Amino acid sequence: MAVKPLVGLLGGSFDPVHKAHVALAQAACETLRLERVDLIPAGRPWQRGQLGASPEHRLRMLQLACRHDPRLRINPVELYRPGATYTIDTLMALPKTAHYVWILGADQLANFCTWHRWRDILGHVRLAVAQRPGATLTPPAELAAALDPGGLAHIPFPPLDISASSIRQALAHGHATDRALDPDVLNYIHAHHLYQPQDASQGPTHAP
Repeated sequence: MAVKPLVGLLGGSFDPVHKAHVALAQAACETLRLERVDLIPAGRPWQRGQLGASPEHRLRMLQLACRHDPRLRINPVELYRPGATYTIDTLMALPKTAHYVWILGADQLANFCTWHRWRDILGHVRLAVAQRPGATLTPPAELAAALDPGGLAHIPFPPLDISASSIRQALAHGHATDRALDPDVLNYIHAHHLYQPQDASQGPTHAP
């Protein structure tokens, strides 16, 4: 019987994808000896408001950011699923041909028990957490009690003070973001006039 590969899953809005996202996926590959990491852009995240860029733009930026590392792949399943985006639905739709590790930052770990059907999620994946500025690697008590022994892996990763929200704010004010974004992603953002203050008479920008 063939041994199932170990695959990492990194979900997020990727609005926009930045260097910390890619660095975390690469660190997870190396630390956890993953065959690959699938980056899963959210369609309609139920715990946050309207996204700044369309699904088509976010997908294209991910493709640009991951193009140099064959271990990083993009799974757009959530972009094409109607309704609110729930992680459990995504996990149930994945093929059973691999073992999966869900990669998250320590800030997400602290809120994990607010996720829809979070206990069911634990039945599909092992969790792997990385440090984030201002957050602890210790899971909340309710989650710690529900985890199997060895159910939480740690990814050695220097906490990078980069966030998509701060990047969007910087872009909206014309500030430099080249230290946080892949050059091709930044060029794409400028070419398509993303994350800029829009005149009330203008509609949202969509990918061609």
